[in-house]
Amino acid sequence: MNASDSLGITLPYIILVVKNMKKYFSFEIQIQDDKNITRRFRSSNYQSTTRIKPFICTMPLRMDDGWNQICINLKDFCKRAYGTDYKRTDRITVHSTCRLRRIYFSDRLYSEDELPAEFKLYLPVQQSTETEEA
Repeated sequence: MNASDSLGITLPYIILVVKNMKKYFSFEIQIQDDKNITRRFRSSNYQSTTRIKPFICTMPLRMDDGWNQICINLKDFCKRAYGTDYKRTDRITVHSTCRLRRIYFSDRLYSEDELPAEFKLYLPVQQSTETEEA
């Protein structure tokens, strides 16, 4: 992979807002660690156990009905799975059937009050106001 092919995102948290379509769903995040080794984290709702291999870690995913917010601390995952430090995210691949509202990265987890409306799990309901006729 060329450096130009990499997302090059160094923020440690990735958040995916996806709708459970009650079908098989998986996503994969390709990262590079401080040893310059490319590793992948794959999560899916059709897998029941976590497996850690030298270059890929696969994990089960359980989603509720409707919209789900999936938050992953890549720095923590990298440290726990491989004993190395997270450097950057190179690629994200979303497989299978889902509705995807948003994928974003952040430096930390933010509370619902701190997020803009379009980044929230549930969008605020807009209430219409009736105007009085004169």
